[in-house]
Amino acid sequence: MENKLIILLVIVLGAIAIAQLVRIYEISAKLRKNEEHEISHRDNNLNARMMFGFMLAFFAFFIYLMSAYGWTGRGSAASHEGEEMDWLLNLNFVIIIAIFFFTNFLLFYFTWRYVKKPGVPAFYYPHNNKLEMLWTVVPAIVLAVIIILGLQTWSHLTGPTTPEAEKIELFSKQFDWTARYAGADNTLGLYDYKLTLDNNELALLTSNTIDSALANMFGGATGIRSLQKLLNNRDTVFSDSTLSVLKADLSRKERLYRFLTQMKQNHNPKLDASAWDDIIQKDTLYLCKGQEYEIALRAKDVIHSAYLPHFRAQMNTVPGMATRMKFTPNKTTAEMRLEKNDEKFNYILMCNKICGGAHYKMKMIVVVLDKPAYTKWMDGKKKATFKDQYFPAAAAAPAAPADTTAVAAAVTMN
Repeated sequence: MENKLIILLVIVLGAIAIAQLVRIYEISAKLRKNEEHEISHRDNNLNARMMFGFMLAFFAFFIYLMSAYGWTGRGSAASHEGEEMDWLLNLNFVIIIAIFFFTNFLLFYFTWRYVKKPGVPAFYYPHNNKLEMLWTVVPAIVLAVIIILGLQTWSHLTGPTTPEAEKIELFSKQFDWTARYAGADNTLGLYDYKLTLDNNELALLTSNTIDSALANMFGGATGIRSLQKLLNNRDTVFSDSTLSVLKADLSRKERLYRFLTQMKQNHNPKLDASAWDDIIQKDTLYLCKGQEYEIALRAKDVIHSAYLPHFRAQMNTVPGMATRMKFTPNKTTAEMRLEKNDEKFNYILMCNKICGGAHYKMKMIVVVLDKPAYTKWMDGKKKATFKDQYFPAAAAAPAAPADTTAVAAAVTMN
């Protein structure tokens, strides 16, 4: 409390001292018989020299920051596409910094060089067509070059991948990431949100996952059969609001059941193979140096944004919309650790959209390996496919009701 009073007292006394100094300056100006708007030649010269000195200090401080903290503080790019993006960004910085030095030099130099002198009137120079043309055409040309190069870079970064590109899907939800590798056939299995279950978080589309969804929708603890029994139980009395909610839930599940029945009838079992060999990976995303990747992006709940800062890659993940990006890592994690002299360094995948209360922890470690190490890791995943992890025996998967058509008809009648 005493410290606060002392600080308050110092502030008050400082304000009083400043007010008194201003008052002394005003009295001295009156004694010199100078009006407030009149500035002496001595003060003008002092201000001009101070402006020039400020320019030198300003430029020196800017150069110091550039040398102390690097060109932009980004560090080197860890992908071929990132190097291309950095080149374009560096070109922009060169242009911006050159203009920064040129315009600020003119601003402070003219202030110093053309300081007001006694008896010399200011020269009135209202317009010059050549100057107008110069500072209109030159910026237009510079901007045109930047835009054209930017469009070329963007077209390359978002263009199609080569046939050798490995396909990976990043699935986002509050508040984590799941990676799905395309497996041996390099083809990602199809998906449908209506198939989302505990044993099929990514809603992959196969004959077995359809049967699982049908069985769960009809006979699960909160399935159609349980809801029908609950509503038909005359010994249980519900309030109007509860009854309305239960009927709406039953109606929704009956519609979904009909959709799943149609999906089963139209599904081609030959497509199952593309999903069975997919590899589900959580916590850590493993990549190979020199391998081009096509990243498919999905969101379960809200808009997220897949941001890999070291690879200079970012793309939004939008519910109900498929997005994609591509990049080719050019440095392993071990190489980047040596470059940064940091044994604890790791590449990282982050969410760059504020997606909820735990947005801050929506991260995934990314490890880039060389070709032999990556091949060894991938070989170890051959028995960790979607089929091995969630449906080790296809016949043992939860079966749909025996007569799907009959059940669907019963659901329709209800």
